[in-house]
Amino acid sequence: METEALEEKSIRRRLYRVLRKTGVNKENIQPDASFIDDLNFDNIDWTIFTNFLERDFNISIKDEELSKFGKVDDTLHYLKMELTFLSN
Repeated sequence: METEALEEKSIRRRLYRVLRKTGVNKENIQPDASFIDDLNFDNIDWTIFTNFLERDFNISIKDEELSKFGKVDDTLHYLKMELTFLSN
């Protein structure tokens, strides 16, 4: 259980780093922050964010999965599931 918490913390830290690379202010990054309403993502932001995410986590995200990312926490849950699946 402790290892799982450390892994989540590491994933969260990497996700937040990707968001900062996308241009999001550190103060605005919260688990319940909405990409549209709080972070003001537009199509260009989504493209940049997706590219950084895929490169940083070495994954490929389908458009239908990306459309489920309403909040930062949704992305964190997706990453945990995807990385767990890839490691098995």
